[in-house]
Amino acid sequence: MISYKYMVAAALLLCISCSIVSAADDAFNAAGALYTKSVDLANEGRYGEALAAAEQALAFNVSAINHLVQANRAGILVMLGRYEEAVAAADSALAVEGNLTATHAAAYYNKGDALRHLGMVEEAREAFARAHELDSSLPIPEITPTPTKAPFPLWIAVVACALGGFLCTRLRKKPDQPD
Repeated sequence: MISYKYMVAAALLLCISCSIVSAADDAFNAAGALYTKSVDLANEGRYGEALAAAEQALAFNVSAINHLVQANRAGILVMLGRYEEAVAAADSALAVEGNLTATHAAAYYNKGDALRHLGMVEEAREAFARAHELDSSLPIPEITPTPTKAPFPLWIAVVACALGGFLCTRLRKKPDQPD
C-alpha cells in the first residue's frame, strides 16, 4: 500500500509539472502573439514597431518559433536599412535545422535583399537562388551592381592647377615687365 507521504509527494510533483508546462505554454503563446503582431506591423510599414515586437518575442526564447521571428526580423531590418544585422538575423534563422522550408526560403530571400544593399552582388544572387529553390513562388530579382562614383580623373586636376598657376603669374606681373 502506498503511504500518504508518497501520494502527497506525487501530487506535488504533478502540480509542479503542470505549472511548468503551463508556463511554457504561456511563453509560447505570448511569443507567438508578438511574432504575429510583428508581421502585421511590418505589413503596415511600421518597421520600428515591428522590430520592437519581434525582439520582445525573441526575449521569451521559445525555440519552436525563434527561427520564424528571426527570418521575419531580417526582412524588417532590411526595410530599416540595417543590412549587416539583417544578414545576422537571417543566418540565425538558417542555423536551425529541420523541415523548415518556408522559414529558410524567407530567410534566404531577406538575406539576399540585405546582401544586395551591401553591394555583395554574387552572394545576393546565391541567396535569392537558394530561396527560389526552396519556394519557387519567390522571384529571383535582377541584381545590378550598385553604381559607384567614377574616380576623378587626375589629368583634370593637373591641368586646372597648371592653368591656375599660369594665370596667377600673369596677373602678378607688372605691365612694364617683359613676358
